Amino acid sequence: MVFRKLPGVSASGMGLRLSQKFVFLLFLSGLVTLCFGALFFLPDSVRLKRIFLSKTEVQPSTVGSGSENDVKEHLKRPVKEQEHSRAMVSAKADRLKSVNRKPAVTQAVEATEERLVGGKAQEELTVSRSESASVRSVDTFTYNKFKSCLIKNPLGSDSGKAADPKTNERREKVKEMMKFSWDNYKRYAWGKNELRPLTKNGHIGNMFGKCGLRGASIIDSLDTLYIMGLMDEYNDAKEWVQTSLDLNSNGEASLFEVNIRYVGGLLSAYYLTGEELFKNKVLELGEKLLPAFNTPTGIPRGVINLGSGTSWSWGWASAGSSILAEFGTLHLEFVHLTELSNSPIYTEKVMNIRKLLNKIEKPHGLYPNFLSPVSGNWVQHHVSIGGLGDSFYEYLIKSYLMSDKKDEDAKKMYYGALEAIEANLVQKSPGGLTYMAEWRGGILDHKMGHLACFSGGMIGIGADDGAPEKRQHYLDLAAEITHTCHESYTRSATKLGPEAFRFDGGAEATATRLSDRYYILRPEVIESYMYMWRLTHDPKYREWGWEAVEALEQHCKVESGFSGIRDVYTTMVSHDNMQQSFFLSETLKYLYLLFSDDDLLSLEDWVFNTEAHPLPIIQHLLSFLLSSVRKPV
Repeated sequence: MVFRKLPGVSASGMGLRLSQKFVFLLFLSGLVTLCFGALFFLPDSVRLKRIFLSKTEVQPSTVGSGSENDVKEHLKRPVKEQEHSRAMVSAKADRLKSVNRKPAVTQAVEATEERLVGGKAQEELTVSRSESASVRSVDTFTYNKFKSCLIKNPLGSDSGKAADPKTNERREKVKEMMKFSWDNYKRYAWGKNELRPLTKNGHIGNMFGKCGLRGASIIDSLDTLYIMGLMDEYNDAKEWVQTSLDLNSNGEASLFEVNIRYVGGLLSAYYLTGEELFKNKVLELGEKLLPAFNTPTGIPRGVINLGSGTSWSWGWASAGSSILAEFGTLHLEFVHLTELSNSPIYTEKVMNIRKLLNKIEKPHGLYPNFLSPVSGNWVQHHVSIGGLGDSFYEYLIKSYLMSDKKDEDAKKMYYGALEAIEANLVQKSPGGLTYMAEWRGGILDHKMGHLACFSGGMIGIGADDGAPEKRQHYLDLAAEITHTCHESYTRSATKLGPEAFRFDGGAEATATRLSDRYYILRPEVIESYMYMWRLTHDPKYREWGWEAVEALEQHCKVESGFSGIRDVYTTMVSHDNMQQSFFLSETLKYLYLLFSDDDLLSLEDWVFNTEAHPLPIIQHLLSFLLSSVRKPV
């Protein structure tokens, strides 16, 4: 065998000269260093790291389960550790020059896209060194900067005062109703969850927490009092939050009710006023809700002990299942918890729910109401746009709107669900009324609940973002459903709608069962009036709203507050002795907005959670972030 003689090798074969050996070894060590460095600093190197690092050095996190220490450690991790590459930040900064609104999808949401469903291991995203050099430290929410990014003053140019004197008089009447309700609550039930106006005492109620949370009417009323200019009452409520709101109660609480009423109420109070008290309280409460997600799938259980962190499903829920409207009505509030806490864990929890729902099969494209938090499978094939399902659909379109129309996943899920609803549930009565039936394993139940009447407003606010050829169709559908719900009011003796109404056996938009005839001060029909007014400015919606005001005054007002009634079909009313907290939070707020100028809590800046608590479009919170990014070199 013949070898080529290499330059620099002596004839005697003694090898390389000393200086050449040094250069060769230096080159080899540099190459090895470069290879190993790539394993640790390239963004996609997580899997390779696991080859070289022990399990104690890199612990995969989970969405579905985790110890209390894991949760606390995750809360400490700042969002800035999950920011985009320098090029993406630069592209976003460039877009700011040409558009009014700023990008809305947060780093936490995008980071979550890399995570796996349930209790499976997740990949940790790493940050390149060039990123940290190009992004300043922005790890706290700044209220003044947020407020400067709003398109309009939250309270409008003149506190939302209507130009028309008649409309303004009606608005003042609603304000008077709110003060009357509040004054009696304060007099007879202060600190309790709700007022019993007939017996003049307070009600605790286990939906907020048996031996648990108190003051639901106070938290629910904060933003209503503020936007109505009832400042003495607002200050009393704020003082109670500061001195008496106990978040360490060792009792059961509904995850859903606590989220929409307490978390939503505190968030909106903070965004409207800038009071740090509300921010501190809501972040403390938000952390206490996280253990409910410690399930094999990450689907939260419906009940949680805020003191111990233990959670369980409702005893009446089929096979220990979680309820679609409960675990599907967390997204808006949890995204805002991420923004205020600077921790991605809240967004990760709700994005995990979405991932699981996208993964599993849906019968005819529909979402049944019961899901096992253990197996991640549907438990029953009962579908309803009313109770048990309602606000899940609402939060899909509102998540899209709250993201400044950047959350494409929410948009796709919403319009896919709406298409399935139209194909399977939307019906037309012989008398020409459009309604949404319920679906039980393929069999239609021609019943529509009062709760389902929110869907007129929901379809309305989503109409403009549907396929161009369907936008007018969606607006027409929204108007038809709202008209049907109005008919359920006009066809009763009290001009208030029943809890549920039917379209079979010759009945149309009327309750045929004694158990469905009650009205508990619900807001859903009035909610749709408000949205349809803002979308169309058709004066009939304000007239319909005034009819509701007159009916409430005539049949629900008692000596010491407002009460629900047991039968809407008789004027000899029997009261249920309950002034619901949502009457102050939703019913009266939506009526006030209906008779106000559109710039009061403008839909350009705000979305309302399912308890009518206004939350700002998310880009407003992040617009100052991109302004803090240095221009690329």
